[in-house]
Amino acid sequence: MSFTPAPPHLTRPDLSGRFGMAASTHWLASSSAQAVLERGGNAFDAAVAAAFVLHVVEPHLNGPGGDMTAVFATADDPTPVVLMGQGPAPAAATIAHFRAEGLDLVPGAGALAAAVPGAVDAWLLLLRDHGTWALGDVLEYAIDYALGGHPVLRNVCTTIGTVEQLFREHWTTSADRWMPEGRIPQPGEIVFSRTYGGLLRELASAAADLAREAGIDAARALWRERLGRAAEDFAHIPHRHSDGADHAGVITVQDVAAFEASYEPAVSIEFRGHTIAKTGPWGQGPVLLQALRILDGFDDARLDPSTELGAHTVLEALKLALADRDAWYGEDIDPELLAHLLSEEYAAERRALIGDAASHEVRPGTAPGRPEPHLPLLRETYEPGVGGVGEPTVKVDGLETDARGVTRGDTCHLDVVDRWGNIVSATPSGGWLQSSPEIPELGFCLGTRLQMSWLDEPSPSRLQPGRRPRTTLTPTLVLRDGAPVMALGSPGGDQQDQWQLLMLLRVLVGGYTPQQAIDAPALHTTSMHGSFWPRTWTPGGAVVEDRLGAEVIAGLESRGHVVTRAGDWALGRLSAVTRDPASGQLGAAANPRGAQGYAVGR
Repeated sequence: MSFTPAPPHLTRPDLSGRFGMAASTHWLASSSAQAVLERGGNAFDAAVAAAFVLHVVEPHLNGPGGDMTAVFATADDPTPVVLMGQGPAPAAATIAHFRAEGLDLVPGAGALAAAVPGAVDAWLLLLRDHGTWALGDVLEYAIDYALGGHPVLRNVCTTIGTVEQLFREHWTTSADRWMPEGRIPQPGEIVFSRTYGGLLRELASAAADLAREAGIDAARALWRERLGRAAEDFAHIPHRHSDGADHAGVITVQDVAAFEASYEPAVSIEFRGHTIAKTGPWGQGPVLLQALRILDGFDDARLDPSTELGAHTVLEALKLALADRDAWYGEDIDPELLAHLLSEEYAAERRALIGDAASHEVRPGTAPGRPEPHLPLLRETYEPGVGGVGEPTVKVDGLETDARGVTRGDTCHLDVVDRWGNIVSATPSGGWLQSSPEIPELGFCLGTRLQMSWLDEPSPSRLQPGRRPRTTLTPTLVLRDGAPVMALGSPGGDQQDQWQLLMLLRVLVGGYTPQQAIDAPALHTTSMHGSFWPRTWTPGGAVVEDRLGAEVIAGLESRGHVVTRAGDWALGRLSAVTRDPASGQLGAAANPRGAQGYAVGR
């Protein structure tokens, strides 16, 4: 069937070709990926090149001190694989230590919230095992933008402006880096990342005289050495955090040395003739799978997010899936419990909870033979400390903010498919410029992923040394008859799987093309535990784009949804690449919101 009419005038075309396609949240990353494909590299060479470019050109959204996850399949083996680039909590990151610091939540800004950085090692691992290029060739694009300069984004300048006082008064190394002449750069001004560019050159030199795989491993070893020493020396100096107090970080050389990125099997379900593959429940990936299971039991007409009934149904299904995330997901979840949460029988129980009115409760389900689910205390309000927290919900006048105006970091995304059938969807994040003070020796700062861990011993996502925080990074791979047909994803923290759900419903059920689905009006719920400091929620909250229409929005409000209108083009930054296994035809689509994301290919 088809849903309500797709946008009559697309913001850009659905790209189509047979050679290679790339889509990401920044045009320079997409173009760099395509340049690698044009020079004979495969999708993994291209993705790694684009990822390091994103470190340079989207520093307010991700950095080398952050993390990433990816789902990919190779031309030789279509089985979905997860690339795990989420580092764990340091050995000294205990609940007792944080409580002794006077904290009841992990801060949203400052090095005490740093997990072990995982992104760079994960990208190098992917390049070693599945790429074809030498490291120096892959890093050439990022090095050029770092040392030769690139035009700074308007949102980078705006972000620096929001934390200017913090930088000047407390994070002086960040002020030296981002306001070198004592002023905020102007949009379009050429800026540089010379220290990080020099470090990338060192990594390339370490690999240059060795065989390809050995050279990449040498660069990984050098990376750990440089990162560990500098992070320990600098982060342990007390500095201002998001609670308004000064704390020292706890990360050490040993923490960094002990971490290696890895591969894991994907978690998947079947939905309308397709396999949807996600990361495991140490992240939020199964939220999308649970929501699809719940919605699969409704008639197609009820799955259209552009109608009042469809939007209401989608929002309620998401609330139920997100409640289970917060009650059950974590590093050591029992596989039997996960199987229960993803089962059709359990989905039927959850589906029966969806009525005509909006729920204002958090309603996790129960599991046979297990204690009642545990949820930490929810807050509806907070008093902001200092900037650099979390990830956004609403984009207002081009600036990522939350509903109360606190500036937040965000995330990047990239998708690549090549003519041989290699395909990858990846979501890099963390280590954004406003997350913690710049480490001068490295040219970047540490991330704050530990803010997703609760200082609450019974919680399945509690803070614990050596344990991965429950990341929101959640790329998606879609297969049909065992062959990959689409890779997609979006920045957006708690909203990532929510916006991807809209796209999948519109493409797989409603008959939209990928670009039509991306351009269609978006919405999401805020009626759940926020994953980012200060961990607030809005009971019954629904954030919608105004383009959803006055009649639909009024209908949602009449059902009890507490609606926030975000503007016409405010929610979601989806991108996707596609492949038809029968014809070899490739496609790509990207988000127009913010005039930054781009898809390229031929």
